[in-house]
Amino acid sequence: MQAGNFFEWLGEAVGAALRYLVEGLGGLFGSVARAGAQFLDGLSRTLGMNPTLLGVLALVLGLALLVAGVRALLRRSFVGGAIYLLLGLWVLSWLIR
Repeated sequence: MQAGNFFEWLGEAVGAALRYLVEGLGGLFGSVARAGAQFLDGLSRTLGMNPTLLGVLALVLGLALLVAGVRALLRRSFVGGAIYLLLGLWVLSWLIR
């Protein structure tokens, strides 16, 4: 009976440790998800856009086009830089109300 009690105690200890680990990680990832959602909500509310995945992707695309335009201008490619900047501004103008 002693061996049975020991393994029962060991199983309970391992189970409690695993449960504590899973609950802790769930709380951590839940906090990160809430922080990300609140960040996107604040960003979209400030810009006046809808907080959808398509809106966020369009925002990233517009910002990437602006960065590409600035980099092209720094390389002295004025025509390409102007085109990228205009495309970036055009995409971003769709989003902002």
